Amino acid sequence: MAITLNHTIVPCFDKTRSAKFYSDLFGFEYIGEFSHFIVVRVNDTLSLDFDNKEKFESLHYAFKVSEQEFDEIFTRLQAGQIPYGSGPSHADDMTINHNYGGRGVYFRDPNGHLLEMLTADYVIPL
Repeated sequence: MAITLNHTIVPCFDKTRSAKFYSDLFGFEYIGEFSHFIVVRVNDTLSLDFDNKEKFESLHYAFKVSEQEFDEIFTRLQAGQIPYGSGPSHADDMTINHNYGGRGVYFRDPNGHLLEMLTADYVIPL
């Protein structure tokens, strides 16, 4: 059996608002409460568990999507007037990148976490 990531915890200031942001923007399935978390299903094997915290460091979450999904999510990103950019240091330059023959964009969620959406894997030499 291949090892897969099952879930990860996303620290946030308002777990319900944050879970709805991810569900609305990415089209993830909003599951709701589980224990003290608010759960969003990303796909068949991964969920994001949102948890309220008073203090936390900004984290980075990258999501690989198809070209069609990129277009759909990017349209929602623009409609929500969410600043975006071409790289982690330029998350608000209002351009996308074309790294490795694909498209990519960075933006921040309501908690300051840096999100990335990309259509092509990075090429990492072994």
